[in-house]
Amino acid sequence: MTDSNEIYETSDVTLNKKSEFSLVWFLPLIAVLVSGWLIYKSFSEKGEVITINFPTAEGLEVDKTKIKYLDVEIGKVTAININEDLKTISVTAQMHATSTDYLKTNTLFWVVRPQVGLGGISGLGTLLSGAYIEIKPGSGEHQHNFTGLSTPPPLKANAEGKEFILETNNLGSMRTGTPINFHGITVGQVLTHELSAAADAIRLTIFINKPYDQFIRKNTRFWIDSGVDLSAGADGFKVRTGPLISLLSGGIAFRASAEDGVEAIQPENTIYPLYDTYEESTQVTYSNTLRYVMYFNGSVRGLTEGAPVQLRGYPVGKVLSISLELDEKTAEIHIPVIVELQPERVKEVHPDVNISPQNMVSQLIDKGLRAQLQTGSLLTGQLLVDLDFHPKSKITLNPKHGSYPEFPTTASSLDQFTHSANIIMDKIAKLPLDNLTEEINKTLQGLQGTTTAATSTLNSVKGTMGTADKTLDTAQKALSNFEAGATTHYQLEQLLQELTQAAGSVKQLTDYLAQHPESVVRGKNEENTK
Repeated sequence: MTDSNEIYETSDVTLNKKSEFSLVWFLPLIAVLVSGWLIYKSFSEKGEVITINFPTAEGLEVDKTKIKYLDVEIGKVTAININEDLKTISVTAQMHATSTDYLKTNTLFWVVRPQVGLGGISGLGTLLSGAYIEIKPGSGEHQHNFTGLSTPPPLKANAEGKEFILETNNLGSMRTGTPINFHGITVGQVLTHELSAAADAIRLTIFINKPYDQFIRKNTRFWIDSGVDLSAGADGFKVRTGPLISLLSGGIAFRASAEDGVEAIQPENTIYPLYDTYEESTQVTYSNTLRYVMYFNGSVRGLTEGAPVQLRGYPVGKVLSISLELDEKTAEIHIPVIVELQPERVKEVHPDVNISPQNMVSQLIDKGLRAQLQTGSLLTGQLLVDLDFHPKSKITLNPKHGSYPEFPTTASSLDQFTHSANIIMDKIAKLPLDNLTEEINKTLQGLQGTTTAATSTLNSVKGTMGTADKTLDTAQKALSNFEAGATTHYQLEQLLQELTQAAGSVKQLTDYLAQHPESVVRGKNEENTK
């Protein structure tokens, strides 16, 4: 047996302890890791801080106003302050890391708000979501301070097309955003306008959307489309109408030439002239032209620059200028009219290479070709120059006008009519009208006396007729006192019949004189007796 008092050594005792680690310690560790990851993610997604200067803070709110590109959020407004100049405000924005490449020198910022204009309504989505800042990435060096636009740019950030330049001397109602129409379809707009380097024209930078930019070719013509184009010329009145938006705010239209193929498509920034009207844009430019000076003896009122020169009604040129000259030595007044003839308009039959256009015109003049002013329209009173053959007309040439040869003229039909009318009026003025007037007055006085006498005669005849009627009544009563078969009765009856016929004739005479009293003087007209 073992002694109960036996003592065990503690050093010889071995304790079996189980290692326990509670899952509770994992929760703080996970929280620390998640927080660290969130902090890292937050800092890694944050981009640069930028400032944008705007003229007003209308619609902008701290921590609410977003900065977007193509409707994707790339930043947020974090602060709004008034600048030291007390005229603008400074907007501080925290950008996303993905927007770093957008922050260049030429990057544009503007505030998108609801806008109503002639071109339509935009920014309606901001009525519910609030205003936001739109960005249009640009080129240049990297920067953090920007100046925002007071109005949105005319083009969207993802617009595709080409820019071209138009030159004009009349800006009119053209402005940024003015629409450009092609066959009534809005295909572009005006971006900017500025003076040319020589300050002799205004240059409009326009943008044509794709795919309509392919119709900007070599012979494409642009003109100002005012909505209603009313013109009055030698051909009368002409009216052209355009889109309603052009009538309200103006516009630009263009047309492509049927002669241009795909190979004639022009590159970006090609310069084109901008014509004032559609009529000007349709005028063809001819390279070979002949210029002459014409002198007309009559008035040139109604003849304007640009008036057509026609050969038997067919246009062969136009009037370039009209001036007034005074010869101080002879005190004579001349009105030189400079015209431009365009031989290319005339189709040649059996052409002769040995005859130049100048020689051909000289031959036509020798055959009697003359220039004459004609009225193009009775409504407008505009004149034109008509060329036709007048072989019997004489040529009276004036002194040469510089280097331009003179084209002979003849009097117009209106001048000839006026001349004939003046001759007739001169003959009438030479007539002894005063003596004729005195004779006519005497004749009228004689007619008045004759008429008075005729009236007295009619009154006397009427009195005689009354007496005759009374005599007939008396005779009728006396006839009734005699027997029917007595000789006296028969004689009285015959006498009464003759008196009755005489009374009828007198009555007819008085009626005729009452209707035609002039017959007392002129006699009886055979037509009045029918």
